[in-house]
Amino acid sequence: MSVNSNSEPSRYDQKLELILRTSARIFAEKSFHSTTMRDISRATGVSLAGLYHYCKSKEELLFLIQDHCFGRVLERLEQRLSASSDPIEKLRIFIDNHLSFFAANMAEMKVLSHEADSLGGDLHAHVSNKKRQYTRRARKILSELQHTAPAATAARPARRNGRRRVTDSRRMDLTVATYALFGMMNWIYNWYDPGGKLSVTQLVDNITQLFLAGFLAREEAAFALAGPGMAEKISVWRTA
Repeated sequence: MSVNSNSEPSRYDQKLELILRTSARIFAEKSFHSTTMRDISRATGVSLAGLYHYCKSKEELLFLIQDHCFGRVLERLEQRLSASSDPIEKLRIFIDNHLSFFAANMAEMKVLSHEADSLGGDLHAHVSNKKRQYTRRARKILSELQHTAPAATAARPARRNGRRRVTDSRRMDLTVATYALFGMMNWIYNWYDPGGKLSVTQLVDNITQLFLAGFLAREEAAFALAGPGMAEKISVWRTA
């Protein structure tokens, strides 16, 4: 989790990043409300007085974790999307940007998922505004993709059993689709091992294919997996 986008962060930024990363890990392990500033002081080796030099309270630490994460993800996303005009590619960029960032920041992902309502007042409003920006960006990409679907569907062979094609009135609700996508991506902190056999690229490809074409997708779909299927045994009930 980068606190400053500059290539040469200051000593202040480096120490703040250490504090935020350590705080995120402890919040993920113990929960925000069960963590004390003394816990963070012991884990970072920074005195309590030193901690209060970087933040006014434990709540401000949580705010900085969330604010920096959403800010960095949004910044990276807009940079990458500027080079593409294809809706499918935009969706893959969105998924890759999200998963590659949070695969490297799993504790932060858990904190963002579990402590979304632990902030109050202006801090909550500020983070909520960034989350809305991010959600609207995902919804816009899905809307663009949905509007290109009729042309793509018309080029496919007729469906079996004489079924009629899905009409505009039966399109997937964008709110459902948007939050379903986030649900798929945000659950990975509970089972995905960044150091395991499944690479981040393969994770991105599989989630992109699953979201766009479903579990029983045809092999000739418009996108390809990064590699062969993995034989690693996993459990949906694995805990973080």
